[in-house]
Amino acid sequence: MSPAVEIGNVSFAYGRRRALHNVSLQVPQGERVAVLGPNGSGKSTLLKLLSQTLVTAEGEILLQGKPIQSYGRKALSRKVAVVPQETQTSFPYTVAETVLMGRASFLAPFALEGKKDLEVALECMALTETLPLADRYLHELSGGEKQRVILARALAQEAEILLLDEPTTFLDIKHQIHIHELVLELNRKRGLTVIAALHDLNLASIYFPRVVLLREGRVYSLGSPKEVLNEETIQEVYGVRVRVQWDDSGARPLIFPLPRAERG
Repeated sequence: MSPAVEIGNVSFAYGRRRALHNVSLQVPQGERVAVLGPNGSGKSTLLKLLSQTLVTAEGEILLQGKPIQSYGRKALSRKVAVVPQETQTSFPYTVAETVLMGRASFLAPFALEGKKDLEVALECMALTETLPLADRYLHELSGGEKQRVILARALAQEAEILLLDEPTTFLDIKHQIHIHELVLELNRKRGLTVIAALHDLNLASIYFPRVVLLREGRVYSLGSPKEVLNEETIQEVYGVRVRVQWDDSGARPLIFPLPRAERG
């Protein structure tokens, strides 16, 4: 079986500014991978290339063994669903209408949603705890509520690969945990492949068996959280001192920032 995603020597630049430099990565079907790194390290750029929001001429991206450029928009949206950092709304759509947009790739031009589409949308709103918001307008919601709606829309696509760009930035701790537990459940039950750009190193350690650490657009380290998230590496990449301790299993590192008085 081909990997879900193969990234081979991919580089990308915004004008003269290089955002990614010869990045290579394979993500097997059904794996969960967290992409970590400081602001400006290339995390969001990498996800945009995987969703074809950006297109690279340097290197190659294969999606289930085929060049990603060979997929049409509908075919790609059935393979890859995206939860971006922010979503701008120009029209007053309700939550239900927004989630139903995730069914667009299953509809013929100008066709209306059918019973199956409505059932999927209701299920995705229930999973993300947004069903009580169904009749509210998206622009009226808080940032955290809106983010859960956008996740519901992505899940409604029933795609095989889910890209998450800082999915819990606007969420309180209850909903941060809920979203990551939901993604974990979908990964285990449906074989959903998950690639998530995260700032929170502890959430990455708890919920992702493999992490990719980017520094200045390059892969600095790749492996399990235990292999990658150590005090020396974090200081080198982020420029801060931390204390790394271990959970009860001894498998997951937990990262604590050091107050200035304890830095020595």
